[in-house]
Amino acid sequence: MLIKRKSIELAESSRRPASAAAPKPSRKPKFAPVTLSEQDGVRYLHFGTEWVQGAMRIRKPDWPELEYAQQMMAWMLFIEQPRAIAQLGLGAATLTKFCYRQFPQALVTAVELNPAVIAICSSMFKLPSDDEHLQVLEMDAMDFVLDEANHDAFDVLQVDLYDATARGPVLDTPEFYQACNACLLDTGVMTVNLFGDHPSFKKNIKAMRFAFDTVICLPEVHDGNVVALCFKNKPDLDPERLAARAAQIVAATKLPAKSWVKDLQAALAADKK
Repeated sequence: MLIKRKSIELAESSRRPASAAAPKPSRKPKFAPVTLSEQDGVRYLHFGTEWVQGAMRIRKPDWPELEYAQQMMAWMLFIEQPRAIAQLGLGAATLTKFCYRQFPQALVTAVELNPAVIAICSSMFKLPSDDEHLQVLEMDAMDFVLDEANHDAFDVLQVDLYDATARGPVLDTPEFYQACNACLLDTGVMTVNLFGDHPSFKKNIKAMRFAFDTVICLPEVHDGNVVALCFKNKPDLDPERLAARAAQIVAATKLPAKSWVKDLQAALAADKK
């Protein structure tokens, strides 16, 4: 996620006199520190910087608070009853929680490399404990998608892989996206959070188009987030079907699905020019 807000810990440390600063560690830690901030009833996750890695409205912990997170659910226009959903990059567990609550028949798998992120999602972001419908795996996303046991296994992949520097997805090669494709069923859809105003954007789009039949980008939101929808095979883009499905999604979830349809149609029209 690429919105700037100063974390509580970062703000406090900046106020300390130099003499009160903690001693520098003897070696660089493997992961950036996981930090928090809160404003107007929303709790934000950071990796020790002002970049937001996820958000939760405290009174509505299962609701996707940020617009880009809502757009990451646009695959619902094409898949009504998923049986298996994988989230690569846990963030603040926003999408994992929403899928877990919204699709109780599905197995939701979240993959996160940093154990501190998993711990803070459990303690501060209302992530449920693992059960028969939810598993959170501490592992590298590349290892996950390369594992043949995960091939042809998922209806949906949701990919949101950023580190503390927020310089673009940490996995962005054609090989990575080919492996993502291999994890999907024939009707599968992948959504990816990208940073539109950054050199990494074109690189990722090129790699996705190499690996997937169809790639469609929704309009930029926030300070540069662009969600790409990647289809293993050509999707059904019939306007009447999409409009009817969007109405069902709005009624069931209150997600802004009608705007997704308009955005998809605008993107398709632009591609034809």
